[in-house]
Amino acid sequence: MVTGMVLTAMPISEYDKEITIQDVITKKKEISKRVDTKAIMKAYNYAVQHHGDQKRRSGEPYIIHPINVAYILAGVGLDEATICAALLHDVVEDTDVTDADLRRDFGEEVADMVAGVTKLGSMQFTSVEEQQAEDYRKMFLAMGKDIRVIIIKLADRLHNMRTLKYLKRDRQIANAKETMEIYAPLANRLGLYSMKWELEDLSFKYLYPEEYHELVEGIDKKREERLKFIEKIMGDIRVQLKKQHIDAEVTGRAKHLYSIYRKMKRDNKTLDQIYDLFALRILVNSVKDCYAALGVVHEMYSPMPGRFKDYIAVPKPNMYQSIHTTLLGEKGTPFEVQIRTWEMHRIAEYGIAAHWAYKEANYGKKGKQVVTVTKDKLAWLRETLEWQQDMKDPQEFLNTLKTELFEDEVYVFTPKGKILVLPRDATPIDFAYSIHEEIGNHMVGCKINSKMMPIITKLQSGDIVEIMTSDSQKGPSRDWLKFIKTTKAKSKIQSWFKKEQRSENIEKGKDLIDKEIKRIGISHDELFKQDYINAALDRYKFKNLEDMYASVGFGAISQVKIISRMLEEYRKSHKEENIEQKIEELTSKRKTVKPSSTGVVVKGIDNCLVKLSKCCNPVPGDNIIGYITKGRGVSVHRTDCVNVKDLLKEEDRIIDVYWYTEKAASYNVDITVYANDRSGLLADVIQVLSNLKTKLMGLNSKATKEHIATIEITIEVENIEELNKVLKELRKVDSVYEVTRKK
Repeated sequence: MVTGMVLTAMPISEYDKEITIQDVITKKKEISKRVDTKAIMKAYNYAVQHHGDQKRRSGEPYIIHPINVAYILAGVGLDEATICAALLHDVVEDTDVTDADLRRDFGEEVADMVAGVTKLGSMQFTSVEEQQAEDYRKMFLAMGKDIRVIIIKLADRLHNMRTLKYLKRDRQIANAKETMEIYAPLANRLGLYSMKWELEDLSFKYLYPEEYHELVEGIDKKREERLKFIEKIMGDIRVQLKKQHIDAEVTGRAKHLYSIYRKMKRDNKTLDQIYDLFALRILVNSVKDCYAALGVVHEMYSPMPGRFKDYIAVPKPNMYQSIHTTLLGEKGTPFEVQIRTWEMHRIAEYGIAAHWAYKEANYGKKGKQVVTVTKDKLAWLRETLEWQQDMKDPQEFLNTLKTELFEDEVYVFTPKGKILVLPRDATPIDFAYSIHEEIGNHMVGCKINSKMMPIITKLQSGDIVEIMTSDSQKGPSRDWLKFIKTTKAKSKIQSWFKKEQRSENIEKGKDLIDKEIKRIGISHDELFKQDYINAALDRYKFKNLEDMYASVGFGAISQVKIISRMLEEYRKSHKEENIEQKIEELTSKRKTVKPSSTGVVVKGIDNCLVKLSKCCNPVPGDNIIGYITKGRGVSVHRTDCVNVKDLLKEEDRIIDVYWYTEKAASYNVDITVYANDRSGLLADVIQVLSNLKTKLMGLNSKATKEHIATIEITIEVENIEELNKVLKELRKVDSVYEVTRKK
């Protein structure tokens, strides 16, 4: 029997075992010599009391969830305070317990962690994206104070993913997509590989169910054959290591399903063409033994060229250390070997949580020790906290966060031998800003491996980069933004331009905001009251009015978002006025004007040529503006059209237009359906349109190698209500995860 052999093709258990609070304490005792059982039980009883009769979607008592989260954290060695916070992590969000209650009953440490995990549910946001972005911002800020916050959040997400089967299909897809884009990469960044792999495999199961089950079945068919192959190799390696007096444990494991699937897609191979489904792991006592073991296996088997990585000499940013080599066995069948020390293995499994596991294991020698994590291990987190402060647009923040977490990495060196980790395709410009802002701002050239090279050259792992600077260089070029890869470099360059052109940006921002106020038809004095201004400043984290103007002028946030927030407060304070009545009065006056053939009325003008813009295809019910063209009458755009920003630069050509509600007409609208590709998907989409009696004017469908389907549809509708109904029904189609309208 091979110790530690894990060759099942199904890495995800059924999680049927009911976990109790006693299991949590027992798991904690497996790692710690001393456990504060009293503190854990206090938190447990408190959670039981306040969650009361609350149920999960599965029908189970809600307390099952925090117990399982605590159990996961106990398994990776987290301390009692973290386990208590895990047991209490939903009481502020889902019960009548307040933050003050928690601080009184459990202290600042536990309460701060719970606060970091709690969503911003009490605030009102203009969009789902904005709320999601602000939740992530809050989470990262809490991480900056205490990294345990994100470990709790990861455990919380892991248990929710284990029980995802109880949710509806659309929520399964949404949660799995978010997990794959945010939480699995975060686990990877923190070195929590055991969580990362399971999060990826669970997400894979729900995002691509057909491919998942096909892969499971395919691996199971070849299991016995591969098992015999890998067992023989392990036996032979053990014999040779023993001959060389190397004390080692040799184990094997099946590769995780999503990593196999990703490799198949990346290399365009079938499962039959993937031979390294299993990896061998050699655990030794010292770094010296790692390299000695490497020599042994390289003497036994031929190494594959280009498939050797030494993460001991050059560790990953998440602290991971190991030697990876791919070897050729009998008949040229490849297999991977990982070689590391026991200490490296502990960090590889638990990542940053290993710090707590180590400290807890040594509890009692000098009392409870303070856990510290060196700054270099969390450099990426510091950078995230830096760039997010200047990023006001929620969609930009979310897109940037996903990119930052997902990027592949290259390892480059300074002339003095310091290693810097940068995203793939990073340039010397990124390199310069990763060292210091001033070096980037005064950069004039670079040498790569002692040779002068363009500053937009894509760096490769192993490159030695030298940056040349000059005091005469006044600052960066805007063109650099086209080539850089790191958010840090982008943020620093934008900050420089914000600072240097602040006065210009303030004036531009004022102008854009004034134009938006005029467009919506409200007086500047009426809207620009201090309470309304403060609401916008608070929502988007501006220190003062000038900062807000500068940000709008620079393009960091749109004037529409600013005014929308101020209007929210304006409407709250004018509830006593019948605003709807005023609108009705205005509408009734408008109806006396003769509409154009498009069903649009141009204020103050009859018999005017009116054209509905093809870039956004407005329909009755959409908010619209008119733009006086040169020789082609008035073009009508939706207010959220991508071209409106440019149109508003010419204020004198903007004219008030509105729909003539009594006129019935048909309008073409372009929509895009995004879905996980499957058999019958297109037929189901067309069937929805048929059931709704919606006229189909055009259709184009395509799918990527990753099985993501994009269906572009042109339909004919009479108004926004009809369109919204179509969008709603399309979103219900199985495998569809997003439906958008062309802007």
